[in-house]
Amino acid sequence: MKKVNALILTGFGLNCDGETAHAFELAGAVAHKIHINTLISGKIKLDDFQILAFGGGFSWGDDHGAGVIQALKLKNHIGKDLLSFVDQGKLVIGICNGFQALVNLGLLPGLDNAYTKRSVSITFNDCGNFRDQWVHLAADHQSPCVFTKGIKMADYPVRHGEGKFIADQKIIDTLLDSHQVVFQYADNNGIPADGAFPLNPNGSMADIAGICDPAGRIFGLMPHPEAYNHFTNHPDWTRKAQLFKREGKSLDQEMTIGVKLFKNGVDYIKDSFF
Repeated sequence: MKKVNALILTGFGLNCDGETAHAFELAGAVAHKIHINTLISGKIKLDDFQILAFGGGFSWGDDHGAGVIQALKLKNHIGKDLLSFVDQGKLVIGICNGFQALVNLGLLPGLDNAYTKRSVSITFNDCGNFRDQWVHLAADHQSPCVFTKGIKMADYPVRHGEGKFIADQKIIDTLLDSHQVVFQYADNNGIPADGAFPLNPNGSMADIAGICDPAGRIFGLMPHPEAYNHFTNHPDWTRKAQLFKREGKSLDQEMTIGVKLFKNGVDYIKDSFF
């Protein structure tokens, strides 16, 4: 049986490549951590992969804005290859710094199938400082996003200083109406945070935590699903274990909602390409 090959970018301050590769492996893919320079040199061909992951971290130290230099470097060297990758119906996921890079590249939100036009931005948190916390996310069940099929709610951590999603109100309305807003920050009942801090950790408009392109094959989000790759990653796991023990139940140790997100992508490629 053919294996799904996922390329995880690494290098220049990116520091979540290990977790991201691990999550893809748990989801059934073969994960390849590839340095950005190796990719743009042509030693590794993007065509050999079906999933491209822009991982988290602080590429180039965010010196000129989060994800800006990474986006420019890739656009200037392999911009056409990236567009070809998208045209082939393959998958792209951007997490945290990777989401910022996708926005700067113009691959998101891809309105009117324009994948080089920048129409949204991700900027400094309203609270004025770096946020390292777990958040509740509510998913739009009508979203075309490949990665979130069957996911209604998710808990993932955020780790960012620039996570506030902003755009003209017309763009925000378009994203909501087209169900391209995949995840919104919410309370533990799945009700959108309505901007309330710290449920919404950065002040994102419309509580936006993640968006996709119209086809649902390019997905970017600020929270880190790869960081929830084992049930013990969740901060409440010990409490839940004790509660379940008193009720005579066992704690669910199956696939986490973090790995589920990656498995959705892997399964999509298996169904579509093999």
